[in-house]
Amino acid sequence: MAASVDPATRKRVLRVVFISLLLDLVSFTFILPLFPSLLSYYRDLEAPAQFSSANGSPSILARILTYLNAYKASFARPIDSRYDIVLLGGALGSLFSILQALASPIIGTMSDRYGRRTALLTSMAGNILSVLLWVCATDFRTFLLSRIVGGLSEGNVQLAIAIATDISDEKQRSSTMALVGICFSISFTFGPALGAWLSTINSVKANPFATAAGFSLFLIVTETIYLYLCLPETLPSKVASAKLNGAPAATNGLTKPTTRSATNATQVELVSSETPHVGGKTVRRTNSHFLLNFTHLAFILFFSGMEFSLPFMTYDLFGYTSAKNGRLLGYMGLVASLLQGGVTRRLSPLLSVRVGVVSCLLALLLLARINTIGGLYAATTLLAVTTATVVTGLNALSSFEAGENERGGKLGNLRSWGQLGRGVGPLLFTSVYWWAGREVAYTIGGMGVLAVSMIAFFGLKTPLGTEGKRVKDVKVDAGEL
Repeated sequence: MAASVDPATRKRVLRVVFISLLLDLVSFTFILPLFPSLLSYYRDLEAPAQFSSANGSPSILARILTYLNAYKASFARPIDSRYDIVLLGGALGSLFSILQALASPIIGTMSDRYGRRTALLTSMAGNILSVLLWVCATDFRTFLLSRIVGGLSEGNVQLAIAIATDISDEKQRSSTMALVGICFSISFTFGPALGAWLSTINSVKANPFATAAGFSLFLIVTETIYLYLCLPETLPSKVASAKLNGAPAATNGLTKPTTRSATNATQVELVSSETPHVGGKTVRRTNSHFLLNFTHLAFILFFSGMEFSLPFMTYDLFGYTSAKNGRLLGYMGLVASLLQGGVTRRLSPLLSVRVGVVSCLLALLLLARINTIGGLYAATTLLAVTTATVVTGLNALSSFEAGENERGGKLGNLRSWGQLGRGVGPLLFTSVYWWAGREVAYTIGGMGVLAVSMIAFFGLKTPLGTEGKRVKDVKVDAGEL
């Protein structure tokens, strides 16, 4: 159950979460369309010196390119040199995702222990440092450091979900999760275009991308100040503690849970020999977090691989330029945002996941066989449905299965498993794409998503709390589940 929050306060907190997350994601998406030209710039900048550093030893960029070229040479099919920068961008993307997989559980646990507000402001400090390094990145080493810091500190999405969950009851949960999804769709529709335009303004000779980086820094600093001034603490135990200590200002409008104390809250736990009781009471968890996390990992593994390879496919089949790929992705983002605003928020979390994985399966099977622009856009429409539903539904399911003071950690773990899939998926998928061709790669991807669909339809269940039933204190042996 959620803490008792008056409607006006809930609306105010959701507004803060929405605006801050929108600022964060728009800033984050600035760099996406710039990767090819940005990495080409660093390669060309360091190439005259034979990729050597000042002391004559190979630079970091030289070593990375050596490893990537060795990887490229291992394929039976020749890979054109025009993919070198794409491979480098994919490697950096995988690095960022793997760092996120490591950091997300830590950030989530921090939010459960010290509060959502404290964890979010700490994360924002890391984000500011990351973007500041990008502003100053006159060489590849500094740019790489900015991506490492960003990967280790980016916790805004999972903390925004935790905050939204803290102030939402079971009936409000789906629409609240859809709100986060809308932020993603809007940001990925307009952020890349704005970043590409800003990159055409050369304000710093030593770093031609400083204008885009500087505006990104402005957005992040603005977001941090806004959060510091406007975001109250929402973690139930911190809210209750502040009330007891006579400090209601930081939790204005947020009240102590009405059915149990924060220190003795009933947690939703799967009963086993290892965790028989939580907070003095025992209740049944409908879906184990391991199954939810594994579903997220498996889905993102195949989805992110397909997503990363899509520009290659459109180039090979239709000669698509970056501008045409941008329009294609913009169309997908627009459709996804419309669906999240009008459809996803009305679906139950489990139905949302099931609709999304089936749509993804159909898209992959279609992509394996299309030869027309119409077929491409039909598959993209199906992928927009997937983007609007699956991750939103899994986040909602995970929040239902977590107690009030463990949501940050559980949602962090869910994100961690997904980021692990995002780190590995593109490498595996493009390897199959280059080894065996488009038809084989997308068909194998489709079979993988089919397996995820089986889990969604026959493994996952609707949480008890979402059926209008109160979760009872029921002891269940692990063998019964």
